[in-house]
This record gives sequence, C-alpha cells and structure tokens, in this order.
Amino acid sequence: MTTAEVAQTDLEPTRVASRTYVTRRRASRLDASTMLCILVGLLLLVPSRYILPGMSDLGRPSLVMGMLLIAWWLSARATPHLVQPGPQPIRWALLGFTLTMLISYTVAQLREMTSLEAGGADRAMLSLAIFAGVALAAADGIRNWQRLNKLVTVLVACGAVVAAIGVIEFLFRFDVTRFMVIPGLQQKEEALGFELRGGDYRVASTTSHYIELATTLATILPFALQLAIHPTNPRRRWLAIVASMLIAVGTVMTISRSGILAMVIVALMLIPVWSWRLRYNMIWVGALMFACLVVAKPSLVATFKSLIVDAGGDTSVQAREQDYPIVWALVRQHPWLGRGTGTYLPPQYEILDNQWLMFLITNGILGVMLFAAMHLTGAIVALQAARRAATPEIRHLCVGLAATQVIALAVAATYDSMSFDTYATTVALTLGMCGTVWRLTHPAAVIRTATPRWFAADGPSAFLRQYIRPERASS
Repeated sequence: MTTAEVAQTDLEPTRVASRTYVTRRRASRLDASTMLCILVGLLLLVPSRYILPGMSDLGRPSLVMGMLLIAWWLSARATPHLVQPGPQPIRWALLGFTLTMLISYTVAQLREMTSLEAGGADRAMLSLAIFAGVALAAADGIRNWQRLNKLVTVLVACGAVVAAIGVIEFLFRFDVTRFMVIPGLQQKEEALGFELRGGDYRVASTTSHYIELATTLATILPFALQLAIHPTNPRRRWLAIVASMLIAVGTVMTISRSGILAMVIVALMLIPVWSWRLRYNMIWVGALMFACLVVAKPSLVATFKSLIVDAGGDTSVQAREQDYPIVWALVRQHPWLGRGTGTYLPPQYEILDNQWLMFLITNGILGVMLFAAMHLTGAIVALQAARRAATPEIRHLCVGLAATQVIALAVAATYDSMSFDTYATTVALTLGMCGTVWRLTHPAAVIRTATPRWFAADGPSAFLRQYIRPERASS
C-alpha cells in the first residue's frame, strides 16, 4: 500500500458511540466507487451498438446506470446525514452548465419544432442527466485514495482491452466485436466496420466511431502512465507498462488527428512533473515505438504525415470550413441562448464536426461560455490539488486529470465530441475525479463519512425518538 492510498484524515477516527470509532476507510461492499467501476466495464467492454431491448440508443447498460447514478446522488442530497460535508467546485460548474442547457431547452419549447427536433431536445436532456450523474457520483462519492486508485486501475484495464481489440482489428482486418454477442441485449445497428484512409484501415473497436476510440483512449492514457510510473502494487508495474503501450498504439491506429492532438496534450502536461531521468526514459521508449512503427507499417507513418502536413487540402477539413457560413447565419438568429438544446440534428441540418459550433447554434454564446467554464473548473481544481499534493504520485495523478479536461476542450473543435456517448461519459468520469482529488487534498479535509457524524451528533436513540415511536418518546 502506497502513501497515495493512505492519508492522515483517512485514519483519523470519529467517535460514534462509547468506545466505538470509525474512519472513512471502513469497508463497504457497495459504494459509488464500485458502481463507477461497473459502469466503466459496461461502457468500454460492451460494444456501443448493444442496448436493452425496446429502448433507444440511450438504452446502453452503462448509460442506464448513469441515469441511476443521478437519481442516487439526488436521493443522497435529500437525506442530510448522507450528504458529503464541505464545498465542491464541480457541483457549481455542473449547475451552471445544466442551467444554460435547461434555459435553451425551454426556449426551444416556446417555438414550433419538428418531431425530429423535439426528440433531439429530449435526448439531449437525458444525456445531460447521465453526464451529471457520473460526474457528481465521482466528485462526491469516492471516499479515499484507495477507492480512487481502484477506479483508476479498472479504467486502465478496460481501456487496455479496448485498445488490444483495436490493434487486432488493424493488423488482421478482423472485426472482433462481431463475435461479442451479449445475452439479453439487442443490437441497435450494424457494426461500423473499417474505413480506408491513406494506405490503411481505421478501426473503432467497441466504440461507435474511429475518432471516438482515439479520444477515449487518449483520455485514459494519463492514468495508464500513472500506474506505470507510480504503481499501487510494484509487481503490476509491467502490466501497467504494457497497458500504456497498448493504449498509445491503439490511439495511433485509429488514424485520427484528434487522437494525436490529445496525446500531445498529455505529453505537454505531464512532462513538467516528470524527473529528468523519467523524461529521458520516455524519449527512448517513444523513439523505439516510432522505429518499430516505421518498420512494421511505413504506410501508416506516411498517412499521418499527409494528414498533418497537407491538412489544408484534406476533404474532411474542407467540409468543416464549408459549414462556417451556415453556422454564422444560424447563430445570428439566436446569438445568446441558441435555437434550443439538442435541436440541431442531421438529416434536417448539415453535420458539424465541431462541438463548439454545435453548442453555439443550440445553446448560444452563454452555452459555449459555461461549457468551457465547466472543463476549465475541472482543470483548475485538479491543478490546485496538484499544488497541495503531499507525494509525487498524487501530484502526477492530479496533473493527468487536468490534462483530460484540456483534451476535452481541444478535441471539441475537431468533432462533435459530446454526441458520442462513450467519450462523453468518460469525460464526465474524469471531471468528477477532478473534484475527488480537490476534496481529498483540501487543507480543511474532514472525515467524509456523514453517517458517523450523524450518529455522533444525535445518536440512534434520537433517531428512534423522532421517527419510530414518537408517542412513546413523549410519554
């Protein structure tokens, strides 16, 4: 057990009765960390095209669990002795973003909408509830560093499996997910298949799109590096190193500029917290992996060179630029609150591979500002936690979490990122984890176990007198 798993406030006892003390490290079989681990497994390991029978595309098991998490969090907030004490900036950031989405949704209801727009608006609000449920459960529900490290381990393990599937698909042109039949689930649509780009084929693994796979794996990469550099169990270091390589290679094999951009952000954010020796080691490992890639797949290197150097002549970039006049015309009609949450949908409108422009049209300038503020809040509180960190491993984890929010801001300009549920839910999880590290490193940290505080303040006898048999208590 490392120092990242044990903090002084974890071990500080809270008296709940005569000669009875508890800490927030008490054993718990079912808590928010466990639920989030299950959600991560369902999100990444179950192909995105599988849903619960009779439901829409939001019927994926992981998304249904996300909906249950928001109900769980609201129930806890309504019960005073279960509420986490202390402030939480992520709550305020999510509140601001949610309010602007609700306002734009209300604006859309005041005008005539097509059935497609009405359905899209309702779906967007349900997606928002899932996003908020995952983020809030992580921000308020993870009790200590040990539970956080467990969630990080599960996230990296599932990400490595997804990356391995992508590597197999890339090397052998073999769609592994066609044979991943989940009993009790219904297939919503056919598998995406492969797309030729340059001289190689793009892969999507268990996600719904090639870019989504790239950005999801790149978002998980900082946590894989965290386990490789600062393993919670030294015997598992090599497993973490293999997982990091798989995730990095899987990102490259999507042949996506967004994935490369995200990996560059990860490197730029983490290099300052690495020692010089670690930087040299990373350079050698990166050079070796690049050399192996050149020897094994020279066409892939040539494709990436063309994508980056000749980006101006790329058809996908040109298509994005052609959308700008349409976007500005729509924005001028409703500049501040937009046309309405979730109402810009194909085939009624042109596809926009830019989440910023999507929010500008549907939620206006206010929506864009609060979307940016939400992710900036996550990055800032994670960096604040890094400054307060007592150990190098905690500092590295906090900076890695900040990198995920910078990635979210950057890739939103390269595709409509929040329309892809696997990536959006992963970002929601990392946003909540930013709140977790801020709370666990706070200088005024208290025992975040509300039930012992309730017992200590009132005692079970007070509860019985108030709720069970008041007539006897009064007599």
